[in-house]
Amino acid sequence: MRNISLYQLLNYRFYINLFFYFYAVAVFVLIAGCTTQNAQQLRQQNANPVNKLPLKVANIDENKIVIGQTIYVPAYSHIYFENQQQSIDLSATLSIRNTDLNNSIIVTSVRYYDTNGKLVKSYLEKPIALTSLASTDFVVERTDKSGGLGANFIVEWVAEKKVSNPVVEAVMISAANTQGISFISPGRVIKIRDQKK
Repeated sequence: MRNISLYQLLNYRFYINLFFYFYAVAVFVLIAGCTTQNAQQLRQQNANPVNKLPLKVANIDENKIVIGQTIYVPAYSHIYFENQQQSIDLSATLSIRNTDLNNSIIVTSVRYYDTNGKLVKSYLEKPIALTSLASTDFVVERTDKSGGLGANFIVEWVAEKKVSNPVVEAVMISAANTQGISFISPGRVIKIRDQKK
């Protein structure tokens, strides 16, 4: 039987350990590559959301309008936590959803006001039609602080037939760093256009 010296035994162990080291590194690189590829695919999917159909510009015949509302929607550019010296910046998405199963509504105006009640931005140049169950949205980016803590949207809509009221709400969210916050602010009807008989 051949005798193996201590030196040879140590050399064998060195090569075996070296083999397992390279094997472990290869497995790690393979897993990391798959994870990176999955993350890239997820980013691409998020970068290509469901395509929305272009909104149709609507012509309004005042004689045909039978119903309408003006809706106040609270919004927030930021919100405080712990004290007034610490705040989290928020992005706001205004969502307008036609809940009627059969008929269109016409959104005539979407305006964004700041804390002092000053008009910051008017989003519509012309009225737009939302077909049955269609929706549209408008975004205030997280870096846009022009609205302040007391910002709001004013949304006006009308319809030529009796319809169910739309759902209008703002969704505020921040996912910066390790902190995350989100909440919904529902719209409140502040004016009703009388229905014609």
